[in-house]
Amino acid sequence: MTAASTPKGERRRQALVEAAAALLVERGFEALRHRAVAERADLPLASTTYYFDSLDELIAAAVEHHGRTELERGRAQLAALPAEHRDLDSVVDLVLDQLLGPPAGDRDAELVLLRYERLVATGRRPYLRPLMRTLGTELRGLLLEVLARSGSPVDNRRLEQLIALVDGAVVNALIEIDPDPRAVAHRMLVESLRG
Repeated sequence: MTAASTPKGERRRQALVEAAAALLVERGFEALRHRAVAERADLPLASTTYYFDSLDELIAAAVEHHGRTELERGRAQLAALPAEHRDLDSVVDLVLDQLLGPPAGDRDAELVLLRYERLVATGRRPYLRPLMRTLGTELRGLLLEVLARSGSPVDNRRLEQLIALVDGAVVNALIEIDPDPRAVAHRMLVESLRG
């Protein structure tokens, strides 16, 4: 049995993953350095190289942890939904919660920007592509279920259009330095679903 497979080792490894995931969400990929992760986890610097063979392995674990946490949150939201028709604004809010994360008050625009920077930056990290495809497939399944349970079912093709619409609206709002990209995406999605 190695130290990494003991309960204490597993707790330390998990603390590093959670610290890396938090840094990723707060400051993006550039914040993920061995020292920053170890400090955030309140562990010795050497622990990052002890529990992970490379920084890429730690980054992949952080991305997966964050993605799985978001999917779990989305599934919990879905489980709490009664099967009923909802007004269009409520349906759009549910979809945006899955695509943009929950609203974050004053930091919402900043966190949405960081989310899109992370998504684009994964293209420069080929080792993340299989994981991102898996997480993306699960997210699309969740969105299809959210829409169906809300009385607004769509097929896969229409879902891809809606995701592209949200992505385009958010990116344009970020380029224009709009203080509320979520509101821009909300408006465009309502118009599209109403159409």
